[in-house]
Amino acid sequence: MRSRRGTTVVLGSLALVVSSLVWAPAGQAGAGGRAAVLCTGHSHGRYDPPLTLLPQETRHHADVNYTCTTATGHTAPATGSFDAVAPAASCLSLTSARGTETVRYADGSRSVIDIDGATTARVAGVLVVLQSGRVAEGRAEGHAVRRTVTALPGQLPTDCLTSGIQDTHSTVRLEILP
Repeated sequence: MRSRRGTTVVLGSLALVVSSLVWAPAGQAGAGGRAAVLCTGHSHGRYDPPLTLLPQETRHHADVNYTCTTATGHTAPATGSFDAVAPAASCLSLTSARGTETVRYADGSRSVIDIDGATTARVAGVLVVLQSGRVAEGRAEGHAVRRTVTALPGQLPTDCLTSGIQDTHSTVRLEILP
């Protein structure tokens, strides 16, 4: 129990530090007030095949529950479905993966986001991924995107030696820039 509490404190502190470094106000919305959006939430993801000590091509899928705020201050729930392929992922390193996230907003609109760049760091067992991309279609099409994922594995690190790491639980911050 004590190690979980310590892990939670480390994860919370790291999330606060990362969000302080990368946070920028959503700014003014573009046409129709529909461009700038800030979404924060939690995700559950799975690696297929599981991450082991040997690098291998790995698919990652995550379902995200967001609370999104527009530049006008309107807040509403949204869901995201994220899929990526990492060419050489392992428990020791996660290469930059290109991916796609589809965000579905409460009003029925959606944004399809192409993630084309990422920086990955591991701090005290916590994985921090800073991603960038662009809205490919839908709400805010053409706008730049920043996505910050802070994750702990859903399993023990020793699982890298046996069955591999399959699950992640993450906090996610998604910014669609004006």
